[in-house]
Amino acid sequence: MSWVLELPALNAVLNSVAAVLLICGWSAIRAGRRDAHKRLMLAALATSALFLASYVTYHLNAQSPKFPGQGWQRPAYFAMLISHVVLAAAVVPLALVTAVRGLRGRIEAHRRLARWALPIWLYVSITGVVIYVVMYVVYGAKAALRGASG
Repeated sequence: MSWVLELPALNAVLNSVAAVLLICGWSAIRAGRRDAHKRLMLAALATSALFLASYVTYHLNAQSPKFPGQGWQRPAYFAMLISHVVLAAAVVPLALVTAVRGLRGRIEAHRRLARWALPIWLYVSITGVVIYVVMYVVYGAKAALRGASG
């Protein structure tokens, strides 16, 4: 199942795409383009759902790499990772409720929640990419996992 080791790269791509869609969706609503905003935000939601499916598949089939960094890098990485994981859990219901409110035309309620959901979702998407880069590009976790699996 060597294909499983490719999923972190796919996850980083999906997180990147979600971040771009979120920024474009926010820009669209700021410009008064409601239909474009709706399409872009639903695309971000779908992209994040694909990410979640890929993430779960990876973690059900592969061992998570250990962070090898030392010194100041270690607490900095874990602070980012912990905030990412906690906020990722929170963003799922936030994004879903925000989307439902918007789709049901409850615009003020949608707007109030979106003020919180958008920056959290964007943070989670961006830090997901940073975590991938640190683990798989800077520290070469994929090569270490490949070597450990034979």
